[in-house]
Amino acid sequence: MKKPILLVLFVLVPLSIAAWTGMRPSNHRDWAIGQDSLPRAHFAGDSVRILNLRNFDYDSTGESISIRYEDRAYDLRKLQTVWFIVAPFDRQRRGPAHSFLSFGFADSQYVAISVEARREKGESYAIAKGLLKRYELMYVIGYERDLIRLRVARADDVYLYPIRTTPAKARALFVRMLEQANTLRDQPQFYNTLTNNCTTHILEHANSIASVKIPYGREVLLPGYADELAGRLGLLDTHLPIEQARRRFHINERAQRHFHDPSFSTLIRQP
Repeated sequence: MKKPILLVLFVLVPLSIAAWTGMRPSNHRDWAIGQDSLPRAHFAGDSVRILNLRNFDYDSTGESISIRYEDRAYDLRKLQTVWFIVAPFDRQRRGPAHSFLSFGFADSQYVAISVEARREKGESYAIAKGLLKRYELMYVIGYERDLIRLRVARADDVYLYPIRTTPAKARALFVRMLEQANTLRDQPQFYNTLTNNCTTHILEHANSIASVKIPYGREVLLPGYADELAGRLGLLDTHLPIEQARRRFHINERAQRHFHDPSFSTLIRQP
C-alpha cells in the first residue's frame, strides 16, 4: 500500500512545485471595486500629476456611495509632512494590521498611499492566502479622507502618527512610492504576507532615505506593533511613551464626528 502512495507523491509533488513556480502575476483580472484602477504618476519638474487618484465617499458602514477617480496635479515644493497610519485588524490581538502613509501639503491637501493585496471581485483577504500567490500587489493612491474613512467605517481602530522628517526627505519618499506605483503597472508582482506587503514596502522606501536604517523584525512582521518600533527609533514626532501616544493619536472618535466634513483631514489632527 505504501508504494502506490509514494508513487503518487513522487508524481504530484514535482507537478505542484512546477505549477507554483510557473504562476505569473497579472494586472488583467476582474478586480474588486476600489482596486480596479491602477494609479499613474507623471512628473514634470517640481510638479506631479497623479492619474486614477481615488476619491470615494462612504456611508457609516463603509459601503461606497460615490465612486470617483480623479486626475490631479501637486506641487512637490509644497510637500511638508508625512503621517504613519496603523489600523489593527482585531481589537483583541494587536499584531495583524494594515499600515500606510499620508503626505501633507502646505495647502492642507493630503495624499495617502496604501500598499495592498489586490483582490478580485467577491474575494476576501486572508493572511494565509497571502502566502500562496493568491493576490497581486498594488499601490492605492487617493485622498486621505477616502482611505482613512473606509477603515473607520469598518470599525478598525485607526492611529494617525506624525513622522519626524524634513520636507526634502518627505518629497524623496513620496516620489519613490509614486515611481514604484508606476513600475507595478508594467511589472506586476504577487503580494506576500511576510515578504512583500504594506509594511515591507514602507520599510524599503523609508530605508532608502533614512540615516538610521529600520530593521526587519517582529514589528514589521506584525504591523500592529510598528508604531512601537517607530517610537524607539525616534521616527514619531512626539515625546510621549507609546501607550500615551496611542491614546493621543487614536482618531476614530474625531473621524466619526467629522465623517462628512470637508475639513476632515484638518479636524482629525486636532486634540
